Amino acid sequence: MTDEHHHRPHRPAAGTGPRLAPLAEDAMDPHTRELLAPIPRDADGRVANVFTTLVRHPGLFERFLPFGSHLLRDGRLPARTRELLILRTAYNTRAGYEWGRHVPLAREAGVTDEEIRRVGAGPDAQGWAPADARLLRAADELHRDARLSAATWTALAADHDEAQLIEITLLVGQYHMVAFFLNSAGTPLEPGYATETLPAPTGAGADVTEGTPGHV
Repeated sequence: MTDEHHHRPHRPAAGTGPRLAPLAEDAMDPHTRELLAPIPRDADGRVANVFTTLVRHPGLFERFLPFGSHLLRDGRLPARTRELLILRTAYNTRAGYEWGRHVPLAREAGVTDEEIRRVGAGPDAQGWAPADARLLRAADELHRDARLSAATWTALAADHDEAQLIEITLLVGQYHMVAFFLNSAGTPLEPGYATETLPAPTGAGADVTEGTPGHV
């Protein structure tokens, strides 16, 4: 049996926990520990749940990590740009885990608390600098239409080079993919991040039903 089949799905009773539980330390084989070794640990010494859940598919995890890490740590976009795009994507996909983990990163990148709250109001909310509004609009168009409009592409091209334009689309796509996984698995947000609450949906999406508190 290959390492792809070592971990069978954890099946909690309905409504009692995540659909797919993070892998416990005492359940990790040597290969799993090796895969998780490069991941920075949280203040409590644990690896974030997104990784200890995704590592249940070791082969995919091994290939996913370099791409995700490049976008997060080594990409061509400024950190503030990256985090505004991720937060708006987390809002659009109702990914509470993604939101909770990235609010501290957004603060580190210079996004203010007032701006973080305003992300939920969207690109047309008063107070955004034009460049920031363009980023939120880009995230919305990619979420809604799977493409950037000609007007938004042209506006972004005034501030970004070709590589950065490519990265904007792939970054938003990457965090949609991660949101699909987190939301479907019901990955629980770590207690240290649980105070960062996903803004309630507004407008046409205001009737979206949220998941179990503490989960996404």
